Amino acid sequence: MGEFVRERREAILLLSAAGAAFALGCSGSSPTSPTSTSTTSSGTTVTGGTGTTSATCAVAPTETVGPYPSLQDLIRSDIREDRQGTPLQLTIQVVNVAAACAPLADVAVEIWQCDVAGNYSQYGSQTARTYLRGIQTTNSAGEVVFTTLYPGWYQGRATHIHVEVARAGQSLKVTQIAFPEDISNQVHTQGVYASRGINSTTNARDGIFSDGVSLQLASVSGSPSTSMTASYRLGVTA
Repeated sequence: MGEFVRERREAILLLSAAGAAFALGCSGSSPTSPTSTSTTSSGTTVTGGTGTTSATCAVAPTETVGPYPSLQDLIRSDIREDRQGTPLQLTIQVVNVAAACAPLADVAVEIWQCDVAGNYSQYGSQTARTYLRGIQTTNSAGEVVFTTLYPGWYQGRATHIHVEVARAGQSLKVTQIAFPEDISNQVHTQGVYASRGINSTTNARDGIFSDGVSLQLASVSGSPSTSMTASYRLGVTA
């Protein structure tokens, strides 16, 4: 996006920062770092993904902005609108690698993702729609929390969510969050996802993640059929 759009976005975010910080501060949640994937005998609870929520202090890989950056500023935490799927509470913590991974407050975090059918809003047949897009400002812990849906998939790409971090009109990082395949496979065989089934493109076969999915993998837990939580620690140099 152009510099003018980014400056306008930051101005809007400054006006909403107080309310956003209050709402996020009440969440009381911090990213966790499970190191393995497990399933109960009933298959109703799963946990997996190491992500970058460990003690490792690393800059997230830079990725293409990809399909498709937002055409307008949508300052909100709940980005679902009328889309269906497994609810996902996504916590992103932004840290400054240049300062021993200290939390980075008051930066804009934007996410966008496809729906169950693999569609993005604002493009193609969905031009007039705005679902599964949103921007928030990080609180003092460097965190934002989005209420979204477990992402669907489209041909040629592993399951993912796009992220951009910006400060004072300047982009600090564009990257993408990956998801543990075994968990995605369980989600994608249930409910509204089932008609499309399992994503045939794995993280390892996805060219975008070829630079190291370990630094882009979310930590995920919950019930694939009812609700999930995910966390991701996003390292930038600021």
